[in-house]
Amino acid sequence: MFEPRQTSLAPLPVFAWRMAKFLGFAMLLALVALAIGILGYHYIAQMSWVDSLLNASMILAGMGPMGDLPSDAAKVFASAYALFSGLVFISVMGIVLAPAAHRALHLFHLEDDDSNSS
Repeated sequence: MFEPRQTSLAPLPVFAWRMAKFLGFAMLLALVALAIGILGYHYIAQMSWVDSLLNASMILAGMGPMGDLPSDAAKVFASAYALFSGLVFISVMGIVLAPAAHRALHLFHLEDDDSNSS
């Protein structure tokens, strides 16, 4: 997926395109997770679409729920969605940071290889 250790560092346009692809994939993952939350809050907790969007967004962002949950089923869904949202957050951050972390580590290895060859 990325350039191997033995090759030179990818040019800046290649790196920028890679970052854009990974950011796009992370945004798609976040949107799917948000849609799951909106549908769950709307159909399970019987909230309006706007309240469902608000609650799903707040949980996904790690802020916490905004309204009272009327039933036990809604509370179980909110619990599961909160745990799911934590995993999505970690995954999104890993996806977004992977190209930059790889580039930084690749740069360190290039400097190490240059000092060993002289």
